[in-house]
Formats: sequence, C-alpha cells, structure tokens
Amino acid sequence: MIVGLIDSGLGMLPTSAHLRTLRPELDLFLLMDPDGAPWGPKADEWVVDRVLGTADRAVASGAEVIVLPCNTASVTALTHLRAHLGTAVPVVGTVPAIKPAAAEHDRIAVWATAATTASAYQARLIEDFAPGRTVSAIACHGLADAIDRGDRDGISRAIDAAAAATPSDVEAVVLGCTHYPLVAAEIAAALPDGVTLFDSAEAVARQTLRRIDQLGRPASGSGAVTVSLSGRDGSLPASALAHHEGRLLAGLVLEQSIDQ
Repeated sequence: MIVGLIDSGLGMLPTSAHLRTLRPELDLFLLMDPDGAPWGPKADEWVVDRVLGTADRAVASGAEVIVLPCNTASVTALTHLRAHLGTAVPVVGTVPAIKPAAAEHDRIAVWATAATTASAYQARLIEDFAPGRTVSAIACHGLADAIDRGDRDGISRAIDAAAAATPSDVEAVVLGCTHYPLVAAEIAAALPDGVTLFDSAEAVARQTLRRIDQLGRPASGSGAVTVSLSGRDGSLPASALAHHEGRLLAGLVLEQSIDQ
C-alpha cells in the first residue's frame, strides 16, 4: 500500500519516520514542493490549489491514503481535500498537540510559524483544549525555513529568539510546526530544565495506520520510499540527511527507531 505525504518541505519527515518505524512494509510517497515553499505566507487559495494538485498526482501514482503532515496545509486545505477526493481515499491531517499538553500542564507555550500563530485556527484550539491554562503563542520567525535549508546558524538564531520570547515559568512547549521536532534537542537545550516538549508526529502516524486498517485492504508493500519535488522525480534533499529521520527514510541507518 502506498501512503502519500504532502508538505512543502522537511516537515513531513517526523511523521514519515514514525510510519517507517511502526509499519516498515508500507510504501511511502513523499511529495515536497521546493518550488512553492514556504506555504505559510501564501494566499489560502494558492495553498488549496497546490495541495489538491499534489494529491491528485499522488493518487494517480497509486496512493490509497493521503497525509498532510503540515499545519499550514491542514488548516487551509484539509476540508477542501477531503471533499475533493471523497470517501474512497482517507485523508489524515495534523493538529498541534495542545490537547495532550494541556491535560498535563498549566503553563504552556505554543511554538509555531508566524502564520499559524496568528491564525484563528490555533486560537480555537487553545480555547477548546486549554481552558483555564496559561498559554503563550510564540511565533518562531524563520525557523522552518532554516530547517529546510539546513542552515545551522539560522536554526540557532531562530530558536534563541523564540526561547527569549517564551515565559521562563512554562512547563511545556508544543511544537506547533511539523518541522520543529527535527531540532527538538536544540529547542530543549534552549529552554529551562524540566520543560516538556509535545509534538503530533507519532499521533498522526498512528491515526494514519488506523485509517489504513479500516480500509480492510492488504496493507503490505515493498517498503519503498519515493520522493517527488514539485512534481518531478527526485530524492531527499541533502538537508534531510542531516536528521536521523531523513537518514532512516533514505535507508542510511539500520535501526528501526527514531528516538536517537
């Protein structure tokens, strides 16, 4: 079975790596969009068209399940994509892990892109899932872009700026952009000791597997990983291989764990 994962850049790696670890026989089709990245500043209509077109290519290539491991794509295009593909092709979106963080902690910061931080969507999640909690919304300017470029200095500067804007008494930080788990160790090092990080990648992967199992079709495959770059056949960019998740997907590590 082929699972198509759609994101503009490396934000798909954490969820993809969890799928590889949990169900290694699945075939993964990673559809990135370097020509159109980043998606966050783009108009909603542009993002919807881009996601729908990319999903059509994935389905035409045999994908039976589509995953949007991207908050921008999920906020903007998830409803449109489900209507576009109908019920025959399950579509799994991404939601920042505000609910589990609020279930355990009172003082929370949500690190996200500037667009997500300013969105009504994130505000609703905080209102719905963190009532009575103190929640600080922290815009991490340039962090996702620096991760995509493999710009270590840019990553450090963006993390330091976000950490400086984060209240010193927070107990938990929600990684509200799917790129951020790739630099979770650097984020944790910039925060006070004892702060817990929450991200949604594993939950999205497990939901994807539940949807696959509900199809009642053979879910076996060859374990292949195929990459599309703005509609062209390609391979994982060099910046992906700087991360364990990218190396795992490229077959450059043997261990079946992403907790390295």
